[in-house]
Parts: sequence; structure tokens; C-alpha cells
Amino acid sequence: MLGMIRNSLFGSVETWPWQVLSKGDKGDVSYEERACEGGKFATVEVTDKPVDEALREAMPKVMKYVGGSNDKGLGMGMTVPISFAVFPSDNGDLQKKLKVWFRIPNKFQSDPPAPSDSSIKIEDREGITVYSTQFGGYAKAADYAAQAAQLRSALEGTATYQTDFYFCTGYDPPMKPYGRRNEVWLVKSSE
Repeated sequence: MLGMIRNSLFGSVETWPWQVLSKGDKGDVSYEERACEGGKFATVEVTDKPVDEALREAMPKVMKYVGGSNDKGLGMGMTVPISFAVFPSDNGDLQKKLKVWFRIPNKFQSDPPAPSDSSIKIEDREGITVYSTQFGGYAKAADYAAQAAQLRSALEGTATYQTDFYFCTGYDPPMKPYGRRNEVWLVKSSE
């Protein structure tokens, strides 16, 4: 626990590498199209719980892993954003399923420490192209769902993206009260 706190307060913060391909806006929605680098990710999946509750279960596991609860006892530093995939139902409500994706810092990409918690998996993920919109505040599932709906509306007729899931992202530690950055990412469909 001490390693997790030390890491989040004093550890390095690395940004997940991406390149902005284009920018757009429609109405009140500004968005970017980004090519995000792939790599190794620590993942935790939680099912049968509402998204906010599932996130409260999954995030401490990832933070402990990053903070040193791994086979090497290493605090790795943070990579932002931390993303989590949510799965909308046909009516737009979020299913009781969540998967957190934490991109392992570049220094550890070739040989990431093994998690001590068996619910954490290390997965390789290909690069993805996303449509991203940004918003502030302490985001909850309803905020992400509303932002995703606005982004889908802004992209209507101009872009194709996956509809079975989308990513919600956060950049800030919980103790940051102002200037918070959250995003919704719709994953561009292969053409």
C-alpha cells in the first residue's frame, strides 16, 4: 500500500503515446481522431456489477500492481490515461461489465513484472485509432455514457466506429479536485 501511495504522489507519469490525426467539432462537441500506440497492458475485468462499483473494485488492484505488488516489488510509475472499456446495451445503458486497461510504462514494456494478484492479466494489444472527446469533473458512468452519446451524434454520417464497446479514460489521481481531464474514446472501425 505504501508503494502505491508513494508511486502515485512521487512517481513518474508517462503519457500513453499517440498521434493526433485530425480534429473536428460539431455543435458543442470537439473531438480528435488519434492513432494510439499498442503495447503490453495490465488488465482487470469485473462482471455482474454496475460500472461505477466495478471500477471501485478494479482500480485499486491496478494501482497496487503499479505501486509494487508484483513479482519484482517494483513501483513502475504511472501511465495516463488509465482506460476502461464499457459495453453498452442496445438501449444505451451500460452492461454490468468493465475491463480496465493500464498501459505498462515504456521502461517495462519488454519485460513487465508479473502481477501478484491473479485477477490481473498482462495482455498485448495492437495500436488503435480512436475518436476522442474531453470533459472535466469527477466522472461517473452516467457522465461517460452522456459524453459517448454526444460524440456518436457529432460523428454521425462522417465516421465509422465500433458500437459494442467504448473506452472511458481518466488522467488524474482521485485527490486532484480541479482541472480534471476525462475522455471518451470510440474505436474506429476497420475499413
